[in-house]
Amino acid sequence: MRAVIQRVSHASCSIEGIISGEIGTGFMVLLGIEDSDTDEDMTWLAQKISNMRVFSDENGLMNKALAEVQGNILLVSQFTLFASTKKGNRPGFTRSARPEYAIPLYEKMIVELTKLTGTKIQTGVFGANMQISLVNDGPVTICIDTKAKE
Repeated sequence: MRAVIQRVSHASCSIEGIISGEIGTGFMVLLGIEDSDTDEDMTWLAQKISNMRVFSDENGLMNKALAEVQGNILLVSQFTLFASTKKGNRPGFTRSARPEYAIPLYEKMIVELTKLTGTKIQTGVFGANMQISLVNDGPVTICIDTKAKE
């Protein structure tokens, strides 16, 4: 699994002009799932996201986690995070999991993040053409890949 986590002061996702998810302070998370991903990857990544300390404390240092700032999460599926650009100029997406495999893991991620944060996770709609609007606060953007746990 790959996640692009952006610290935001506001983020929303809309489909054909209708907002499907919207948050104030928190994380805009783009989530890519590949065929080799497991429940273990999902659990590890959910823990990382929910405990990521990138919000400023009283000294301006990034020491606070999402819960400490009463933040929320907007989670959007993003199969293009596994784009292969090695050959030619048209990306290939063969590493991205097919919907029948990815959707259950995406839904488990929503449940796990809800459990860990104690808040309702805002989402996009899997497979839809979505428009994302956000204000990246900082900017702070963190990329995590469960296959390269750094």
